[in-house]
Amino acid sequence: MLILVDGHNLIPKLGGSLKAPDDEQRLILQLQAYARKSRNTIEVFFDQAPPGFSGPRSFGTVKAHFVRQGRSADEAIRLRLQQLGAEARNVRVVTSDRQVQAEARACQAGVIRSEEFARQVLEAVYQEPAQPERPQNSPDDVEEWLRLFGGEGDDDLPPLMGKPPRGRY
Repeated sequence: MLILVDGHNLIPKLGGSLKAPDDEQRLILQLQAYARKSRNTIEVFFDQAPPGFSGPRSFGTVKAHFVRQGRSADEAIRLRLQQLGAEARNVRVVTSDRQVQAEARACQAGVIRSEEFARQVLEAVYQEPAQPERPQNSPDDVEEWLRLFGGEGDDDLPPLMGKPPRGRY
């Protein structure tokens, strides 16, 4: 599935700051990780590109559109949806901007609020794999270990495993 993202709208929802010099690059890295895990193709739109830096760039399965000054990412998303025509119904647009949401719906594209998408990204990207449950030792197991490996009490354990050694540290 193709996902179109209003980049500057999403950055703060992921805990980033629009004042950070690498805010766009950080978002692209997060979107790359999300795209790998979700198997989606993502196009992210950033407005206010400085002169000479506007245009599309590919970062793996993420394509970043740096929109030149004087135009907005909202406008670029609208044009992209129009370019997709009937295929827009298979697209999801990520934004919390109500105008962009309305335009996406008018093109029959799905809409995901930036807050919801940020939650999905964070869960997919930073979710720790489930750890296998550790078996609990029963008192019988402990007695068997003591019988096999010796050690009737703390005095038989090495200093770091039982009582601290006597004397000064």
